[in-house]
Amino acid sequence: MLTLDKAKDILKEYGQEHLLKYYDELSESEQKELLSQIELIDFSVLDNLKEENRFTASRGKFEPLGAATIEDIEQNSEKYSAAGTEAIKAGKVAAVLLAGGQGTRLGFDKPKGMFNVGVTRELYIFQCLINNLMDVVKETGAWVPLYIMTSEKNNDDTVSFLKEKDFFGYNSDYVKFFVQDMAPSVDFSGKIYMESKSRISISPNGNGGWFTSLVRAGLLDEIKAKGIEWINVFAVDNVLQRIADPLYVGAVISSGLQSGGKVVSKADPDERVGVLCLEDGMPSIVEYYEMTEEMRTLRDEKDELAYKFGVILNYLFSVDKLESILNDKLPVHVVDKKIPYMDENGEFIKPDKPNGHKFETLVLDMVHMQDSCLPYEVVRNREFAPIKNPTGVDSVESARELLKENGIEL
Repeated sequence: MLTLDKAKDILKEYGQEHLLKYYDELSESEQKELLSQIELIDFSVLDNLKEENRFTASRGKFEPLGAATIEDIEQNSEKYSAAGTEAIKAGKVAAVLLAGGQGTRLGFDKPKGMFNVGVTRELYIFQCLINNLMDVVKETGAWVPLYIMTSEKNNDDTVSFLKEKDFFGYNSDYVKFFVQDMAPSVDFSGKIYMESKSRISISPNGNGGWFTSLVRAGLLDEIKAKGIEWINVFAVDNVLQRIADPLYVGAVISSGLQSGGKVVSKADPDERVGVLCLEDGMPSIVEYYEMTEEMRTLRDEKDELAYKFGVILNYLFSVDKLESILNDKLPVHVVDKKIPYMDENGEFIKPDKPNGHKFETLVLDMVHMQDSCLPYEVVRNREFAPIKNPTGVDSVESARELLKENGIEL
């Protein structure tokens, strides 16, 4: 637990002493809450406000990147499955679930993984994912260590929910939780906002912060001690995705490449999805809004889209490589936002235009720090059912239809 004196030292170093302005007025529990927030904050992100440290998203030269296609995977399924099963049985593979978000866009004020997609029975997002991972346990006869990243806001709800549900049958000895590092919100002069006298304006530091958060929680030592060599990191919202599956793991290992990313063939040239490709000869992800008309419509010799492999945020990384890039800091994206805050009179203000910066790291930048990456194509309607909206595209409705299509009772 961070002491008051240590908190004062940290804040003085970064010129943020105002965060303790009301400390003496707070109750003991509020003081503890404030100190715990200060302990979670990665203050080094403030260095990115200096002009010389600003990350500018100028992009390099893009080229298409070939994939392990559905056909290739089918033809080599025995080889890939054997290699993946061997690695899983040897305890070399773990999974990391990025579950720090709330279900706000679904009208659900709880952790997103607690959302019930069932119709005639309870079927939670967390339950769908654990069921998918259980398929691997049944296939290989080995439990896959599962690390669940929560956020400061949803950690208690997530932990108590999964314990109450007995982890939906998963062996709890193989499940560990860690809290994502938080990044402060600042005004345009770099001063951190307060939401109240006891609460700092903080938010999770982006999906690229998962590995540094895991390290800060002391879990890297455990991972290395267990002999884990590969980590399959995946997002909470895709209820059909296969996790740490032998074919995927085996294809990446057999390829000799440093990482892998699950992809789906784009439904059409204008689908709003990031594409796994090469940038200046290194694996990279180009967002749909960054693609030129020529890139969107370019065809290869088979008359297929050259930039067609859309990412679904399911990556396989080598622990050795992740550790080696720890010191090469991920780019921090400084984003202008509307940030609710407490003003100098103690009044809570909700601005109607951007009034400051938030800081985000992105997993796509982690992909670009790899020497090589294997795009691994999956069948869209078998492994891609994201839940981002209540209705329409990528919604609760569309996910339910896909779950039913895959024989899952709702």
